[in-house]
Amino acid sequence: MASSLTKDSPNSGEKTFFGHPRGLATLFMTEMWERFSYYGMRALLPLYLIAPGGLDMNAGTATAIYSVYLSLVYLLAMPGGWFGDRVWGPRKTVAIAGGIIMLGHLTLALPSEATFFAGLGLVAIGSGLLKSNISTMVGHLYDGPEDPRRDGGFTIFYMGINMGAFAAPLVIGTVGENVNWHLGFALAALGMGLGVVQFLIGTRHLNERSLVVPKPLSKDERAATLRKSMIWLGVAAVFYIGTVVTGVYTLNWLLVPITIAGLVIPVMVLARIKRDKELSAAEQSKVSGYIWFFVAAAIFWMIYDQGGSTLSIFAESSAENSVFGWDFPVSWYQSVNPVLIMALAPVFATFWLALNRRGKEPSTIVKFSSGLVLVGASFFVFLMPLTIAGDGHKAAAMWLVAIYFIQTMAELTLSPVGLSVTTKMAPQKYASQMMGVWFLAVTAGDCTTGLLSLAGVGLDSTGVVALEATLAVAAGIAIFMYRGKVKQLMGDVR
Repeated sequence: MASSLTKDSPNSGEKTFFGHPRGLATLFMTEMWERFSYYGMRALLPLYLIAPGGLDMNAGTATAIYSVYLSLVYLLAMPGGWFGDRVWGPRKTVAIAGGIIMLGHLTLALPSEATFFAGLGLVAIGSGLLKSNISTMVGHLYDGPEDPRRDGGFTIFYMGINMGAFAAPLVIGTVGENVNWHLGFALAALGMGLGVVQFLIGTRHLNERSLVVPKPLSKDERAATLRKSMIWLGVAAVFYIGTVVTGVYTLNWLLVPITIAGLVIPVMVLARIKRDKELSAAEQSKVSGYIWFFVAAAIFWMIYDQGGSTLSIFAESSAENSVFGWDFPVSWYQSVNPVLIMALAPVFATFWLALNRRGKEPSTIVKFSSGLVLVGASFFVFLMPLTIAGDGHKAAAMWLVAIYFIQTMAELTLSPVGLSVTTKMAPQKYASQMMGVWFLAVTAGDCTTGLLSLAGVGLDSTGVVALEATLAVAAGIAIFMYRGKVKQLMGDVR
C-alpha cells in the first residue's frame, strides 16, 4: 500500500487522490483554504464590529451587518454560476474569485473604517463567484452521474470545507482577538492566497471541461448585459452620491435595501418558475411542493446562522469562556460546528443506511421536519444561559457548546436532504438553476434576521428567542402534519 495520499491507480497507472482523480486534491485544497479564510474572517466579524478597539457598534447593528454579509454571499452564488456558464467558464471564474477574495481580506486588514465595507463587499462577490463553480469542477472529474466514485469524491471535498472551517477560528480568531484585529484579517488573506497559488499550480490535473464556457454569451447578449449593468450601476452611484452630498446618508441606506432585496428576490424567482407555462402539470406540482421546503429552510437558516452573530455576541459579554479554568477566545466557538460535522456525518450516514436496510428510513419530509424541530430546540436551550445572564451571572461555556451540538444534528438532518430534494424536484428546464434557488433560502433567512436587527428587535431577549424557537418547532410540526399533502405535490419524489 502506498503511504501517501496520492497513490497509483491500479487500472491506469496514473496518480490518484484516495483513489480519486488527482484534480480532486487541487479542488480539495482550494476549498479548504477558501473556507479557512472565509470562516476565520466570519468568526472575527461580529466581535470586531462590537469591540471598543474595533468599530464599537451596538449588538443590533453588528448582527444586521453580519446577517446582510452572509445573505450576500449566498445571493451572489446565482450570478456567480451564471458567470461560469456564460462568460468565463468554471476554471477561470474560480481563479478570478480567489483573487477577489484575497483582495477583500487585504482591504479588511487596512485599519480604516472607510475601506472596511468595501472589503466585505469584495469577499462576498468573490465567494459568490467561487461557490457554484468549484463544485461544478468536482463533478467534471468523473464520468457522469453514474461514476461510482462520484459521491465519495464530493464527500472528500466536503471534508476539506470542514477542515478549513475548523482550523480558521483557532488560528485567525486567536490572532485577531488576542494580538490585532487587522492582523487576523491579513491571515485570512494569506490563507486565500495559498489557495490561489496551489489552484494555479494544480490546474493541469483538472478536467478540460472546466475551461469550457458551456453557453457563451453572443455578441449582442454581451453588449446588452454590459449596457444594463452600467445603467443600474450608474443609478446606484447617483443615488448614494446624492445621499452623501445632502448629508442624509447613514449605514441603513445601504443595509435596508439589501435586506429587502434578499427577501424580494427569492419570492420573484420562485414566482417566475411557478408561472412558467412551459412546465408540465407534474413539474408545476413539484414546484408547489418545493415551496413548503423553501419556506421551512428559510426559518431554519434564520436561527442557525445566528450561531455566528447572536450567540457569539452573547458569549463575548455574558458567558464564562473557559474550561477547567483555561480561558479561550470567543471565536473558538465557531470551530465547534465543523468538528462535530466531521465526527457526526459518518454516524448519520451509517444510521440512515441501517434504517434503510430494515425498511424504516424516515422520508424526506420527516427528516426535514426533524431538522426544524431540532434547530428550534437549540433556541429553547438558549433560554437557559439567557436566564442565567439575566440574573447577573456568567453562563457556562458548555451551554453554548450544547446549542451548537443540537444545531449540528439539525444541520445534518436537514441540509443534505434539502440539497437532495432540490435536485429531485427541479423542473428539467431549471435543473442547473435550482441549486441557486436553494441558496436563496439561506439569503431569505439571513435577511429576515438582518431586518429584525435593523428594526431594533433584541434578538438576544428571552421573548424573541422563545418566539423564534416556537416558530421553527411549529413549522416542523406543520410539515409533518401535512406530509400527505406535501407527498402528493412531490409526485414520484421520495
